[in-house]
Amino acid sequence: MNTSSMGPSNFSESVRRKYLAAVASRDAQSDGAFVYGVRSTGIYCRPSCPSRRPDARHVLLFHVPDEAERAGFRACRRCHPREQRRDAQAEMIRRVCREIETSEDGRAGLNRLATVAGLSAAHLQRTFRKALGISPRQYADAIRAARLKSNLRKEIDVTTALYEAGYGSASRLYEQSNAQLGMTPATYGRGGRGMNITYTIADSALGRVLVAATDRGISAVSLGDDDARLTAALREEYPRAEIRRASGEHSGWVRAIVRHLSGQNPRLNLPTDVIATAFQRRVWEALRAIPSGATRTYSEMARELGDPKATRAVARACATNPAAIVVPCHRVVRKDGSLGGYRWGLQRKEQLLRRERTNSTRANNLVKTRKTAAAS
Repeated sequence: MNTSSMGPSNFSESVRRKYLAAVASRDAQSDGAFVYGVRSTGIYCRPSCPSRRPDARHVLLFHVPDEAERAGFRACRRCHPREQRRDAQAEMIRRVCREIETSEDGRAGLNRLATVAGLSAAHLQRTFRKALGISPRQYADAIRAARLKSNLRKEIDVTTALYEAGYGSASRLYEQSNAQLGMTPATYGRGGRGMNITYTIADSALGRVLVAATDRGISAVSLGDDDARLTAALREEYPRAEIRRASGEHSGWVRAIVRHLSGQNPRLNLPTDVIATAFQRRVWEALRAIPSGATRTYSEMARELGDPKATRAVARACATNPAAIVVPCHRVVRKDGSLGGYRWGLQRKEQLLRRERTNSTRANNLVKTRKTAAAS
């Protein structure tokens, strides 16, 4: 392999010295921060690889395995750097999440988090968002909102609750309350009193569907066969809210969901207005990122969220998802490939997945046909 034209990734001289020292000492804590390639062998490794230590003059440093492979190196068969990087990255995400969760004000500066992660601030932003679907700041906001909701449920007055949750001022809290609580803090503390929700029940390809919404977004989507039970479940969720049957409000959202259930609207990107803990918000954001026609296991979801041991918590978050279809919890299955549970019945889950796979296959075939026609 000709490596004479290869240039190392963009590392400062001080970082290069630090990383070369990590290679020399087989520093396992540096796994995931970078990989190194050896010119004389054409192989790249993680820092703690047990192989013989290379001469520093022959070492090239790379941020990620993809960079090393684009430069012509192949992965080491002893340390499996690509697999180890995923594990190290999951652990790094856990450390950052813990740092946010244990900070007194529910927040931590990006530079401080970058130090904890051992990455640059920009690299941390990209990695965190790719893993969880939200930025570190959004995660911190969700943590504070969860603390606030916990305090309000204890009937602590709003002023005390907001400062104990880490909000610096009441104005800051009320700026964010619509997005994070779906209502003002006082309304949340009163079980939804003062909240205006309208709902519609319509026929769909999967039976009756209830769609409930505020002016900000969809609060609930339920499937069933009995209108009275669907309505009762909604009222139980918001016992003190003003709930009434819709007379045309949000009809566009309702039509989009009904068309989606019939397979005519494969992409469903609608706003939601739901109450969630920080973890639920992370799970639901990750669910919305799963492509139509694809599935994930509960354990895969937990790993993507940076906590491989959270499989049961992921399953609970899926089970308590109030906005079915819009937040597609039906795309999560068991490790053995079986469907697992589904609040609205396994038959409906099977139909949803089958229809999405069919639509995805058709779309892919159409793209291939167009490419072939263009090439000819």
